[in-house]
Amino acid sequence: MHIALFGTPCSEQFTKYIQHLVSRLEAENVSVLVYEEYFNFLENKIEFKKHPIIFDSYEGLKDQADYLFSIGGDGTLLGSVTLVRDSNIPILGINTGRLGFISSIATDQIESAITDVLNNNFEIKSRTLLSLKTENNLFGKVNFALNEVAVVKKDTSSMIRIDAFLDDEFLNSYWADGIVIATPTGSTGYSLSCGGPIIIPGNDNVIVTPIAPHNLNVRPIVLSDKNSIKLKVADKDQLALVSLDSRFRAFDSSISLLIKKADFKINLIEPQSHSFISTIRTKLMWGIDKRN
Repeated sequence: MHIALFGTPCSEQFTKYIQHLVSRLEAENVSVLVYEEYFNFLENKIEFKKHPIIFDSYEGLKDQADYLFSIGGDGTLLGSVTLVRDSNIPILGINTGRLGFISSIATDQIESAITDVLNNNFEIKSRTLLSLKTENNLFGKVNFALNEVAVVKKDTSSMIRIDAFLDDEFLNSYWADGIVIATPTGSTGYSLSCGGPIIIPGNDNVIVTPIAPHNLNVRPIVLSDKNSIKLKVADKDQLALVSLDSRFRAFDSSISLLIKKADFKINLIEPQSHSFISTIRTKLMWGIDKRN
């Protein structure tokens, strides 16, 4: 078995958990691959009995790993998606960050999670992504997002106007600080903080959520992921930012953004003791009311 490790620098309190993870994998004769930048962080902090295989790109990962463990927060897992892409390598999210909706394995659950993976005691949950097409190919080959595509104002305190079209039919003009187009996976992220609904992954929907809209009658709307959404900043010569998860680019009002469901999905590992419902119940403290 070949397992790749991808992560971001973390505080010293978490290195003992990463050491345990590596030691357990090595004890099980698992071939360990480590992302180059992450290995540079770990090299003097934990001990490898055998020097791991180092990779630094999608090309160096695909066809080389059976699974990828993302070690960090949700942002780290979103970063790992840019490496996995369409390779179908399943991702397990281990949370050394804060809230962690998609990186839901806590540090004290690492042992049981590894056992589940080694014993094939888990489910694979396929998650929809969104793709972004622009005339100038703003994001190159990494033009997809697991959580959301967001358009926000840049270099101004004023709101911007964004015209939205659904399958080329005019939907609305949003006077707001921006707009979020979210997947069900991303419904617990930026969209949720802007008042959007939570959607259970597996539903074939996307959410259009305005950010601080000027008109109170403008509300989030849930659409089919079979629809295409075109966005255009209507203010002449206005600069804006478009982000795919945590990656962003500036663009001007001459550029139209076409958002569709991507033609591939990301596979997330869900151990038997975990589910999306149990995760949001824990993270959002549902059922904690003293009246229960």
